[in-house]
Amino acid sequence: MTLTKQLEKKINKEYKTGNVKNAIELCQIGLQDDPTNADLHVRLGDLYLAWHLDIYNSCQYIDEAITEYQRALESYIDSAEIYFKIGQAHFFKGDLDKAINYLDMAVSKNEKLAKAYYLLAETYAKRARFLEASFNAKKAIKYAPLRNSCAHFLLSNLYNLSSARNFKNFALSKFEYVLSILTLPFDTVALANVWRSISYWKFLPTLVKGFYLVQTNRQNEAAETYIEAIEKAPGFIPLYCLLGDVYRSLGQFDDAITEYKMAIWLDSLNISAYKHLCSAYEEQGDYDSAVDVYLKLIQIMPNMPDVHSNLANILYVKGDIQGAISHFQTAVTLNPRKQWTSIINQTLGFVYQENKQDLDAAISSYQSAYLLTPKDIDIYVNLGSAFYDKEDIDNALTVYRNALDLDPKNAQIHCNLGFLYWGKGDIDEALKEYQLAIEYKPDYDIAYNNMGVIYLDDLGRVKPAIDLFKKSVECNPNYALAHFNLARAIAITGDKIEAAKLYQIAQDINKVTNEIDPQEILDKINALFS
Repeated sequence: MTLTKQLEKKINKEYKTGNVKNAIELCQIGLQDDPTNADLHVRLGDLYLAWHLDIYNSCQYIDEAITEYQRALESYIDSAEIYFKIGQAHFFKGDLDKAINYLDMAVSKNEKLAKAYYLLAETYAKRARFLEASFNAKKAIKYAPLRNSCAHFLLSNLYNLSSARNFKNFALSKFEYVLSILTLPFDTVALANVWRSISYWKFLPTLVKGFYLVQTNRQNEAAETYIEAIEKAPGFIPLYCLLGDVYRSLGQFDDAITEYKMAIWLDSLNISAYKHLCSAYEEQGDYDSAVDVYLKLIQIMPNMPDVHSNLANILYVKGDIQGAISHFQTAVTLNPRKQWTSIINQTLGFVYQENKQDLDAAISSYQSAYLLTPKDIDIYVNLGSAFYDKEDIDNALTVYRNALDLDPKNAQIHCNLGFLYWGKGDIDEALKEYQLAIEYKPDYDIAYNNMGVIYLDDLGRVKPAIDLFKKSVECNPNYALAHFNLARAIAITGDKIEAAKLYQIAQDINKVTNEIDPQEILDKINALFS
């Protein structure tokens, strides 16, 4: 059965004048008289879906839309259009697997249904399955070449994802973007999207005002501004995230979490809201909840390297070293940006070196970082440290010497070289390197301290050692080891009272810095007066 012209006219009139609720009531009245009218169920489903997507509506009607479409399907079991509508509703609900199933059924009923292919492409893109997304976008264009500005735009974005590594894809991305503009006048969906985007400009004064209030540290006023806007347009999702950010800046984490969850409830695929929610949990110290949200986010978008990296950091803090390593490795595999991937490789190397005691894996990670960013001095520092821990002094020396080719005045590299030469027993070379470290960084407390230890313990020259330890303490008054070594040198001169004072200072600082075995300090103090 079909809608009567009179009823259809009334429904359309109410809908066009913005009275969606009245239009829905007309459909419901019609169904009371004719409950098996499939076309009326479809129309009611369309109205529920439109109301659900209306940013000025505070309720969710997606399930009602799906129910009406399914009732219509009982009468039109082979309708590709209704399968498409159900798939579309599941897409907006965020149930992507069901969306794919129904959209696949739609194209099985009508292999030329271009809009079903396009929505499949969008669905696969949200799941980060970019090959399937590209395939279906091209199918959509094939069957509706002039009415698929959206598909061209999606292809442009998909090509752009790999354009950094492939010039051909860069060119294709620009080509598809041009086609999306040329075909825009013929694509009603694209035109509706453009109109919707333009309509959001009415919120610009609110967004600007909120931004200004935040920048001038008037967070409470900003919160009130966003709350007022949400009351007027409860479906405009960015407002919830902005309000959540304000609450976070005020330390009101529970309120912030509530706003982010509201954004997710309205749009279960809102990646930004998930990320902000994770940050709120992290700042609150609720790492378990942060992990749960990150895992949920990975289920939705499994190929986001920054999410894997952030999750790895939390797992590391929680003590799950193996889990952290696994997600760091995934992040490295997924990310195409050299600088970022290099940093993650260095972090992974640190985890291997410090916690897994797997020095070969650490060295391999640092070397991978070197291949990506060979001019990053930090890599040389980390790699040299790993070789040193492995007791491979020669390779450590080679790494640091190579680093000096890039940055000959790097004080840290000279200091590290001094330590290595000292370990090899080459005192003269060690002192030369420490002297260069101090020349390039006059307040280098570690270099002064290490030189002092060489003069005190290796050369037996107490006076220059004392001067160097004093200089180290002057550069860093909270350096427990320098106070400790100064006390040792002063004790040799026979001034036990001054030495005891310095040991006590070292002991007090060491309670915070944990540089020295506390028992070693106690033993030195006791030895003074034994």
